[in-house]
Amino acid sequence: MLFSKRPSGAGSTAVTSPATPAPHRPRVEYVDLSDLTRTDARGFVHPVDSCHVEPFGLYLVCPADIPPNRYTETWVLPDLSLQVTMHHVNACHDRDPIYHIYVGEFARIEPKRWRAVYHYIDIVARNGRVPELRGVDELFAAHAAGHVDAATAQQAFERATAVVDGIASHDHRFESWLATRGVTLSWL
Repeated sequence: MLFSKRPSGAGSTAVTSPATPAPHRPRVEYVDLSDLTRTDARGFVHPVDSCHVEPFGLYLVCPADIPPNRYTETWVLPDLSLQVTMHHVNACHDRDPIYHIYVGEFARIEPKRWRAVYHYIDIVARNGRVPELRGVDELFAAHAAGHVDAATAQQAFERATAVVDGIASHDHRFESWLATRGVTLSWL
């Protein structure tokens, strides 16, 4: 049955849902390392300040386009089907980071070009706090409208609940869970 799994980790999961927008196709973005740009889902091109590739993914620092934030750090983790972003008001490291974790298909499609296909669901995680699972209603609406097939929707939901379970089982510490997956992230 589609979306039958529920998170079972230690602690509960807050599921938040503002008014559901109209169903839409998955957002697709591109990162071009040759000219240090990110092309968003609307076709707008944004500069990338710096980037580097690790065996487990791609790291980007970009000017933020959401005030009051000035910097955005992002890790694209293809093997985990995740993208992790932190927004900063200034260039210093946050003592209490907020991780925005997006579920989707992320891949290098050419030697210097990456593609991100977002599957509606995201998780907001803070150390020591219950993560918030968002966008499930958008995923349901997109599936009902035929924008994603049942297998893709099921996989996105299962990935998101696995991340929530993983965070919960590691004292609500996202990077502790990531370390068990062989991934250690570095931030500004």
